[in-house]
Amino acid sequence: MDEMLLLTRILLVGFICVLLVSSGLTCGPGRGIGKRRHPKKLTPLAYKQFIPNVAEKTLGASGRYEGKISRNSERFKELTPNYNPDIIFKDEENTGADRLMTQRCKDKLNALAISVMNQWPGVKLRVTEGWDEDGHHSEESLHYEGRAVDITTSDRDRSKYGMLARLAVEAGFDWVYYESKAHIHCSVKAENSVAAKSGGCFPGSATVHLEQGGTKRVRDLSPGDRVLAADAQGRLLYSDFLAFLDREPGAPKRFYVIETRQPRARLLLTAAHLLFVAPAHNHSQPEPGPGPARSRALFASRVRPGQRVYVLGEGGRRLQPAAVHRVSLREEASGAYAPLTAQGTILINRVLASCYAVIEEHSWAHWAFAPFRLAHALLAVLSPSASLPEAEPAPPGLHWYSRLLYRLGSWVLDSDSLHPLGMAVPAS
Repeated sequence: MDEMLLLTRILLVGFICVLLVSSGLTCGPGRGIGKRRHPKKLTPLAYKQFIPNVAEKTLGASGRYEGKISRNSERFKELTPNYNPDIIFKDEENTGADRLMTQRCKDKLNALAISVMNQWPGVKLRVTEGWDEDGHHSEESLHYEGRAVDITTSDRDRSKYGMLARLAVEAGFDWVYYESKAHIHCSVKAENSVAAKSGGCFPGSATVHLEQGGTKRVRDLSPGDRVLAADAQGRLLYSDFLAFLDREPGAPKRFYVIETRQPRARLLLTAAHLLFVAPAHNHSQPEPGPGPARSRALFASRVRPGQRVYVLGEGGRRLQPAAVHRVSLREEASGAYAPLTAQGTILINRVLASCYAVIEEHSWAHWAFAPFRLAHALLAVLSPSASLPEAEPAPPGLHWYSRLLYRLGSWVLDSDSLHPLGMAVPAS
């Protein structure tokens, strides 16, 4: 049996590679899938503009303040010096403090340094403020954690600063602010923050409907369960539960809470998870049916009050659009689980959701998991009496197939195609 499981994994990986290569051959040069990439037109930030358009220390940006780091604190080891010769550090204190930063901040800064030299030959990136050990910034500033930098260009040409801010966004900083006429402020998430590892999941206490009747908590699902889902046209059906794409028992997570009134429903899911939103309804035309084929899948973090999601109607026989009444944030410690069904959809707490996350294209994600579904089907035919690897208690963490797809997606797709709170993948 172990040999068959190994062979299945090898076939899966091989199938993915063939699909990627074949798509690459039909798409022309570049890393994109499906169309030829063109250089992105960059628009400078306006004075006092910040991206993303939320407060710096919120989930959708750099996350909450986690405490000041001093030279004799245990967390000082989280900071690493940056000796990149392509970056000028002002270091007016002559202590080297401006060179100290978290690894994530260092990676983004180094990427930005390359962009600056490409944008303006002969010009370098200049850092005026980095880690602050002297208390020169406001209370709870991310400078105290080495998670923020203030930057200019080496020629101090202020006409370049709007574009410098845009380049910082493109380099992957989690929050960029055209804060002052004299500098741009950039910051990143904490290495171990809840926000940086939110993934795409539901809380373990969420419920699903079973084919044999009744409901079951998501955390208690096991292969062999058939749960309520919907096909591409929105028709309700029961679909096989295959595996958890992510499973973190007892982990504290911050969830978006999506609430409707008519019908009344309440769904919790992480920022990067996909939720089906109904198209705007033109009252002069018939209401389009529910389902992935007729709706748009949005990241939970992008769902707004007034938009409509699909909720199981009274009697439990059909889905109906329900206006979102309120969107809020809530932290829970009931664990985080990402169930995968053969259909790629699932009804959680009576709300239709995608099984996928991180990329805002349900159909692409479902296509990417086709080899996984095929492997399950083949294994069931070739060895019907054998248990699938997921039939035994799955180890906590990200499923190996999800990890593989995320790494491939990070290589094939632009970084802005993936949700910034996507998933934490261990370094190889």
